[in-house]
Amino acid sequence: MTTNHPDTVTGEQPMGTGSSASLSLASVLAEPARRTPDAPAVLEGPERVEYGELWEQVRRHAAALRDLGVTAGDRVALVAPNVVDFVRAYYAVQVLGAVVVPVPVLLVASEAAHLVSDSGARTILGHSSQLELARGCAERTGANVVTVGDVDPRQRKYDEPSLTELAAETEPLSGFVTRAPQDEAVVFYTSGTTGKPKGAVLTQLNMVMNATVNAFDANDTDSSDRVLGCLPLFHVFGQTVSMNTTFRAGACLVLQPAFDPAQALQLIREHGITQFNGVPTMFGRMLEAAPSDLRLPSLRLCVSGGAALPVSVLERFNERFDTRILEGYGLSETSPTATVNQPSIGTRAGTVGHPLWGVEVEIAEPDSERIELLPRGTRGEVVVRGHNVFAGYLGNPEATRAALVDGWFRTGDIGVRDEDGFLSIVDRKKELIIRNGYNVYPREVEELLLEHPELAQVAVVGLPDPTRGEEVCAVAVHAKLSAGDTDQSVSDRVVEWAATRLAAHKYPRRVVFTDELPLGPSHKVLKRELRDRIIRDEQHASRN
Repeated sequence: MTTNHPDTVTGEQPMGTGSSASLSLASVLAEPARRTPDAPAVLEGPERVEYGELWEQVRRHAAALRDLGVTAGDRVALVAPNVVDFVRAYYAVQVLGAVVVPVPVLLVASEAAHLVSDSGARTILGHSSQLELARGCAERTGANVVTVGDVDPRQRKYDEPSLTELAAETEPLSGFVTRAPQDEAVVFYTSGTTGKPKGAVLTQLNMVMNATVNAFDANDTDSSDRVLGCLPLFHVFGQTVSMNTTFRAGACLVLQPAFDPAQALQLIREHGITQFNGVPTMFGRMLEAAPSDLRLPSLRLCVSGGAALPVSVLERFNERFDTRILEGYGLSETSPTATVNQPSIGTRAGTVGHPLWGVEVEIAEPDSERIELLPRGTRGEVVVRGHNVFAGYLGNPEATRAALVDGWFRTGDIGVRDEDGFLSIVDRKKELIIRNGYNVYPREVEELLLEHPELAQVAVVGLPDPTRGEEVCAVAVHAKLSAGDTDQSVSDRVVEWAATRLAAHKYPRRVVFTDELPLGPSHKVLKRELRDRIIRDEQHASRN
């Protein structure tokens, strides 16, 4: 579908590195539209869009964007939930050879404005449900808002062009702008556990290859599959593994605008979902939402990522849904998938499997300035190299040099590969707790605590301690609270129980209960926020 005459699209020669090689993420949608135009591509509520129809809509949107002044290489912010309009806008930007900057819809305007200003985006595509956030970004950055989707007349307070209306009146472009493999495709902003979030630049090669290898080598997605798209599309996991991988295989994506476990179960039944991709909290909530006496539908394949999935949850979910969860591992900087349990190689519960095709993953000395690879069975920092590794942090050469060393990407995660090559993630270096000089890895403690019948969810953090350096603290959500029980009585039982199952330096001396664990845009538990909250509460209590 690539045009040999880019001037018919943008009036310019294609941007690139001077190489004659070309590659575009737009082809991920263009190819199934050419091969199977009548096959369903996206379902959202009552809306059903086939591949041929979707590709025409995308090219109309791209033509309208071009008329608004967007050209190849421009960065365009996209503020939208999991709706078909996200798909149309996302691929329209790719058709023009421009760059998508996804903005998580859970951010407040001041946070989102950093992404827009740091990326240099001058256009914000704001879905009708997110106009307040999009306009807040525009006010702080000077960027222009272009609305996407049907806008309620009461929302039309500003002189903002409607991409949806313009696209309906515009002739579709004939093809897409050719790009070089190393050209930018998407800029994802990392969660920013320290300082401001950094923009990870992912190239056309990164995005196309990760979708391709996920579809055909790792997950074995088939064109007959129906994939539940409940992971946020503004996040790299949902965008690559759910959306792009599904389209690369010519399968059907069933969108859920915001994850709700009861509704997810209904969608699985209603649409015959065969593949469910999620983060551990989603699998846990699905189990909680499913009545114990209800016969659940079978799922052909499930993929878990984003954080460690407790083995107990994996086993219960596999049994209830007659499925097999393939736990994987990756980061924004690795497009995201770096490793995953792959049936063709072998699977092992509690690990994140083997590297993807064309990707190398090893364990290196964590405290060395250079990459010093360690032997199998040794704990160290996980390092990655291959087609999935990002080009660097946007406008931040110092951070890029720290992350990309000797051709490897330093993940900052602590892991170990066993003699069979399976990778296990022990923890983040940043989350490592050091108590009395001994290392405590939170995941190990969390795995054990989740076996306790009175705990539904657990996050382990380290709190400052004047004598031990740090103390181990578990923040938990009750699974049940019997009559007469208090937080303190349950805490005492959990501490006593854990003390008999963990080494003296590992078990939590404190268990703090909360109604829910704070989650970030990608549904990861915000441990830094938990830690800071406990410290603030203690300081407030001491003053009173």
